[in-house]
Amino acid sequence: MAIDLNGYYTLILATLVFLLGRFLVKKVKFLSDFNIPEPVAGGLVAAVIVYALNAFFGYSFNFQKELQTAFMLMFFASIGLSADFGRLKAGGTPLFVFTILVSAFIVLQNGVGVAMASLLGLEPLMGLMTGSVTLTGGHGTAGAWGPIFEKEYGVAGATTLGMASATYGLVAGGLIGSPVAKRLVTKLGKKPLEIPENQTDVEKLADEQSLYSTQHNVADDNAGKEIFEKPDNIRLITASSTIETLALFAAALAFADIMTGVAKGTWFELPTFVWALGGGVVIRNVLTTFFNFDMFDRAIDVFGNASLSLFLAMALISLKLWELTDLAGPVLIILAVQTVVMICFAYFVTFKIMGSNYDSAVLAAGHCGFGMGATPTAVANMQSITDRYGASHKAFLIVPMVGAFFVDIVNATVLQIFTKLPFM
Repeated sequence: MAIDLNGYYTLILATLVFLLGRFLVKKVKFLSDFNIPEPVAGGLVAAVIVYALNAFFGYSFNFQKELQTAFMLMFFASIGLSADFGRLKAGGTPLFVFTILVSAFIVLQNGVGVAMASLLGLEPLMGLMTGSVTLTGGHGTAGAWGPIFEKEYGVAGATTLGMASATYGLVAGGLIGSPVAKRLVTKLGKKPLEIPENQTDVEKLADEQSLYSTQHNVADDNAGKEIFEKPDNIRLITASSTIETLALFAAALAFADIMTGVAKGTWFELPTFVWALGGGVVIRNVLTTFFNFDMFDRAIDVFGNASLSLFLAMALISLKLWELTDLAGPVLIILAVQTVVMICFAYFVTFKIMGSNYDSAVLAAGHCGFGMGATPTAVANMQSITDRYGASHKAFLIVPMVGAFFVDIVNATVLQIFTKLPFM
């Protein structure tokens, strides 16, 4: 028995799923320790409930896809609208080098995924869903590419596989980052910080606040422009800035809709969400470069995070977990191999190319975080190292900038190229 839910009920259920996830993350230490997003925590519980209703009573649910698609496009537009290439100057050469490194790893991650999927008798496209789509891309990218793989390439269960792989990546990225960095730091001979026993509590608190400010670049001009890695931070926005920001989103989405139609059937045909991201990038940088427009990043951040949360909640309650039954074994093998590849790349490549010093060890921890999971995981990995061994201003400047938006631009480009390869 199929139950159809219109847009109103789909939105209501998505908000309830999000609130359930918020409650679970606050109450379950494992979820908070590994930075599991609130809509993912609640959505997975909802997906299990839907699975049980289907298995025992034969019920299935059809949710309105148009609303889910709209929130997805707004999320990717927000990434583009946040991608200020002028900030590249703040990171300098190390930021450029790290971005190239991350790009190379995305290609490697997809190559490993496709090779392993073919070896295990799966569709090569399944390798992309267990590659950068879900691991570097996270739940948002998984939710965007999943329906495309299902409709255009006939890959059954791609969305469900993507969400499961992305959840695995969050946990794995949080588990491997700190051990990799600690081994590198120990190899460098750096000792943990020592706090004098006679230091007062006030002095300790002052030191901790000073360390936090250094790590998070609080004194920098870009303070307050933390995109996506701290979704619960309070951002003060006004009615006029809200309307201005919605106009920017509308322009990005209109650009995406027009370009999707123009490019259809041509060699530069791209998924609509990629055009939304690209439109945001163009609008942002044209307005700031040629018209000196003051972009209201806080409002963009709020809309982006809210859209992502609702999109993920809707995507997860739409999962059909029964489609994963036959894939569980091979998928776990691929993800285990991807984890080993991430460890080796961070240890032998990221660390060495970024300088073979303390900063590069912290960067390796961050790369493990968003190379397997997401930017919050990367930040948590780095904090676990800097809290013990000292601040790394360089790492905390570079990783959030690359992990928050530059990596998504690169990932979308690489994935588009992979889907066009003849053996796919």
